[in-house]
Amino acid sequence: MEHNDITRLFPKDNTSIKSAYSTRRVPREAMMTLRSDSVPRSGDLVLARVDTVGQHKCLELIDGRRSQLFAGDLIVVVYGNRYAPDQYEAMVPDHLGPCHLAASGGIAAQVVHRYGKTGNPTAITPLGLIADRNRQVLNLSDWTLPRGVYHANSPLTIVVAGTAMNAGKTTTAAYLIKGLVRAGLKVGAAKVTGTGSGRDTWLMRDAGATRVLDFLDAGVPSTYLQPNDKVERIASQLIHELGHHGMDAIVLEIADGLFQQETSQLMRSHSFLANIDGVLFAASDAMGGAAGVEWLRQHQAPVIGVSGLLTLSPLAVRETHAATGLPVLTLAQLESAEIAQTIKHLIPSSPVLKVG
Repeated sequence: MEHNDITRLFPKDNTSIKSAYSTRRVPREAMMTLRSDSVPRSGDLVLARVDTVGQHKCLELIDGRRSQLFAGDLIVVVYGNRYAPDQYEAMVPDHLGPCHLAASGGIAAQVVHRYGKTGNPTAITPLGLIADRNRQVLNLSDWTLPRGVYHANSPLTIVVAGTAMNAGKTTTAAYLIKGLVRAGLKVGAAKVTGTGSGRDTWLMRDAGATRVLDFLDAGVPSTYLQPNDKVERIASQLIHELGHHGMDAIVLEIADGLFQQETSQLMRSHSFLANIDGVLFAASDAMGGAAGVEWLRQHQAPVIGVSGLLTLSPLAVRETHAATGLPVLTLAQLESAEIAQTIKHLIPSSPVLKVG
């Protein structure tokens, strides 16, 4: 299929082939030919056939709708690595042979490790890398945010990090956004690291963020195994892009836990820490909250409070406050307009002082 014209596969009604969220920045009109003579790279678009539906039974489409998958479906996805302790670790293969749908946002990879309670991955067969009319393989890095010099304001920038997946980071970020919006701030948000999916960014939009970005906007399908300096550049690019659009406050979510290698490096990066005002740490229990706060303090990260799943337990809230000396913020506190005044006292020099 190396020279096949694939435009015939993309009718105007866009129903024959399902395009994943991870490909959202790449226009359909650029997809002209297929190539089977190249080794895939992270970020390359691929046309694949679903062989066996497994763990991921749906594909998240560009518009966020979750589309049921069936054997024989044709899908446009992107090669990328994945790090997910409660699902899969997966790598970009060095061939165009059968592999897996490693994430519902549309990540093609070879699963190498699986969480014990997670089912077998959905199996797919690549039909070819998607290329333009000149047979240049399309890669997410070809469609990114502007990389020029920004002359932006310096809005209040809060990072939400956590102990691990499912510690309550995204919920913490969303409720913080809601509170800052209620306080009259124009809020931007970004998912800085992770694996391509719109689930978290849709929630940030629902919470009232004016503009929401993620690492896909910086041209990568996943930050797992990306060089440290590249992850730092992605973070800087997203922060400056949001600042350039006149945000009063920015809320950033960092995926996974502090021991995940890209998260660990980013939260120890002097250049990254210089661009933020404070860190809210999400944890599922008091021990995790206390250990995370201690780790952040050791690396000079400006941790200002704790939240996450532990706030469901009054006992855990009490223990965490006693262990860290920090405020432990419930969802009700985060979504209240009073959160702006709380942050005003936690970060006295922050731009939130503009809000009365």
